[in-house]
Amino acid sequence: MKKFLTGGVAALALGVGAMAYANQPVFSPKSDTYEMLELFGDVLALVQQNYVVETDDKKLIEAALEGMLSSLDPHSNYLPAEDFTDLKEKTRGSYGGLGLEVQSEDGAVKVVTPMDDTPASKAGIMSGDYITAINGTSILGQRLNDAVSQMKGEPKTDITITIVREGRDEPFDVTLTREIINVKSVKARMEGDFGYLRISSFNENTAKEARDALTELKAKHKLKGLVLDLRNNPGGLLDQSVGVADMFLEGGEVVSQRGRDTSDIVRYHAKKGDMMKGLPIVVLTNPGSASAAEIVAGALQDQKRASIVGLTTFGKGSVQSVMDLGEGRAVKLTIARYFTPSGRSIQKTGIEPDLEVAQSQEQAKIIASSAFQYSEAAYKNALDADEGKARREKHEVSEVPPEDYDTKAGDFQLARALDVLGYNGDVKMAAAHPRGKAYAAAADAKPGSRFEKKMQAKAAAAKDPVKTTPAAPAKPPETPSEPAKPAAPKP
Repeated sequence: MKKFLTGGVAALALGVGAMAYANQPVFSPKSDTYEMLELFGDVLALVQQNYVVETDDKKLIEAALEGMLSSLDPHSNYLPAEDFTDLKEKTRGSYGGLGLEVQSEDGAVKVVTPMDDTPASKAGIMSGDYITAINGTSILGQRLNDAVSQMKGEPKTDITITIVREGRDEPFDVTLTREIINVKSVKARMEGDFGYLRISSFNENTAKEARDALTELKAKHKLKGLVLDLRNNPGGLLDQSVGVADMFLEGGEVVSQRGRDTSDIVRYHAKKGDMMKGLPIVVLTNPGSASAAEIVAGALQDQKRASIVGLTTFGKGSVQSVMDLGEGRAVKLTIARYFTPSGRSIQKTGIEPDLEVAQSQEQAKIIASSAFQYSEAAYKNALDADEGKARREKHEVSEVPPEDYDTKAGDFQLARALDVLGYNGDVKMAAAHPRGKAYAAAADAKPGSRFEKKMQAKAAAAKDPVKTTPAAPAKPPETPSEPAKPAAPKP
């Protein structure tokens, strides 16, 4: 049976998990629980006969199927014809809409991540945002697929979504213009002496696009190292993530998947041929890095081939199989967990970075002070983590940008990744970098401390009206040479 394995989270216009497309005959699953099936029939009959308005039997049964599967875990669900079509379109890399990866939680639509260069990312939609209304009409309690359908539409048409965001007191509206989303998942450029490879998702073409982009970059420039940016990458096709990891390994295991039966183990290995020839690699991650992206990060970290810089990943360590039911319908069912080369499951826990760096002061404060952390562990019915393991709770982030750092013009996490490369991949030396220490000292995790600082500054200004310019962060030692500064990200 031919399988296409994928990894990721539910997406706008579809739901994608670390999953396997299974080309197989239509089948009718059987069960011994005939008594409960009879009960279901009795309840259905009562609804048909007594509900206050006339009901649609097909919708009732499909809703029951959706409820049954979604009760198992956040990534199992029933796909009616429209949703199955959307899923197949998404993995091909093209669909119409806003460019959002979304998931359902507590009756609302939660943003997993905005895709690069789409209406959503340009409008500033953030991972962890909740969408509660569309065009002024509440979608609370609505099926995820119905909400997604409303967000899709003809290009050049406007839509207004209402956002609830952690750290903001009031919901706010954002108006976006729909576009055809042609997902080009790979971009490459130079950052000083180092290559920069951005992978935003894993669709059918990602591994080839990544290999071609890196080949072209190497042909034009002499690379001293590489940043592999997997931030806000929700996953995609698992075979493509294996292909990307394979680009930087000389062999060995990339990932294994293990089903309910202890003998049901599938292992995926890299072939010989490291495209970077042993040069240092840094992988950038954040909580929007999920599933297939975590597979790449975990493989390179376990095999000591790359350092991880950024924040802990999402923590989705399960595999789903998409089973065709015929007539355009399908079931997406969790069938296995996946494990990194060292045998660790990242389910709920995620992959922790070797150098923890927040992108902004605001992001660091949420991680430091909020009991809520957006991740797989936030889902009530997520699969359990390995025994004795838990995701790191709220804490003070090791490194944050200083108060005067322009987060709109610069990319602080990328700057620190380049620092690591400047030390030939040595994270410990980069962490001891004077600039890193200054940035760590700028962390502001104590509730109310930022107001205390503002009041102190106000009092000081009243005593001494002469304005002073804050000192610039200390430069790193001359040996090794100072890493190149990152270019400002393009809008």
